[in-house]
Amino acid sequence: RYNVSRPTIYKVLKKARVKEFQIRNSTNTRFRWLAYWFKRLAKIEVEIVKKKNAEARRYNKQYPWEMFHMDTKRLPYIQWDTEKIREYLFVWIDDHTRELYVRITSDKTQDSAAESLAQFIDECPYLIECLYTDNGTEYKWTKEHSLMKLCSEQWIKKKYTKVWRPQTNGKAERVIRTLMDMWHKKEVFSSREERYKSLKRFVNWYNTVKPHKGINNQTPYEAIQAFYLWK
Repeated sequence: RYNVSRPTIYKVLKKARVKEFQIRNSTNTRFRWLAYWFKRLAKIEVEIVKKKNAEARRYNKQYPWEMFHMDTKRLPYIQWDTEKIREYLFVWIDDHTRELYVRITSDKTQDSAAESLAQFIDECPYLIECLYTDNGTEYKWTKEHSLMKLCSEQWIKKKYTKVWRPQTNGKAERVIRTLMDMWHKKEVFSSREERYKSLKRFVNWYNTVKPHKGINNQTPYEAIQAFYLWK
């Protein structure tokens, strides 16, 4: 890329190891900046090590149902299903308590997203203030978009991740990975109905038994109870 030969690189590295950084008369201006760039690389290496060793930064909203993270996952085909019908998983997770809700659908269109959210609202005994999603077409489009209309009708504020930055919806991304690793990959399903029942059992275990590091090793239901006892 820079038209520098291998012997030249070795020579420069050798001088750097003995801390020989004085400026030399050279037509290669990059060589004159050797001291600066090696110091710069050293700082970058230190930052990388710090990031690897540091605990992941965690944050929670101030109270339950202030914000729900929503995302979609395409489920693998069931091995014994000859029809090979594709299914999708809609996921909601509360930012404060990590309470989890899921629904399996046959597609991930805006109508399926809206129907899933409507069912979630009916089952959830709380008032949802904000819904946080990525910028997929099932979540965002025109004012006539099914999900956006439902959010408007229910007075649910809608927020989106930065464009091309789905990792900013990290809680939803992480819970989907947990679902696939701890549930789907651990079982062999003979039918879609069996997978659905198994998912309900897993979600119940997730909400009532599994401790979460981000909420002081509590379960989501313990976090909800702790919030109301504190209040």
